[in-house]
Amino acid sequence: MTDAETVVLGVGSPLMGDDGLGVAVVDMLRDRWDSVAGLNLLDGGTWGMRVLPYIEGATRLLIVDAIANGTGPGTLIRLEGDEIPKRLRQKLSPHQIELSEILAVAQLRDTLPSETVALGIEPARVELHDGLSPEVRAAVPGLIAAIDDQLVAWGHRPEPARATADA
Repeated sequence: MTDAETVVLGVGSPLMGDDGLGVAVVDMLRDRWDSVAGLNLLDGGTWGMRVLPYIEGATRLLIVDAIANGTGPGTLIRLEGDEIPKRLRQKLSPHQIELSEILAVAQLRDTLPSETVALGIEPARVELHDGLSPEVRAAVPGLIAAIDDQLVAWGHRPEPARATADA
């Protein structure tokens, strides 16, 4: 669990092409920034319900994920508050947990962070494949800029990591 005010949660499976976007971007952010007070960068991958304590312990939640909404591959997408799907569905297996269900549980427990934003990119390819598609890879700098902007709006000041600043 974390005492961070803001959790940046990267989700998805790196084995499924563009679905691994959230995890890849959180890794990039770790390499790019020095430690930021009050901020927890979390590789949620395919953790399922194990991310719930991190979500419930945050004041603000920034979800980074591939977001399919029919806008075309490589499109930057922002969802906020009630625009982010939160639902429980019947499953064939307890291993079929999606982020929307984790958010629904937090909402039912009245522990969903007061501010929740999802930033992502419309995927081009979600299939067994290692790495991001060219369309998504090209859109990553815009996604990182949008993450920076959101964190600054929430009062965080991400600073470039020393190695990056000196390079």
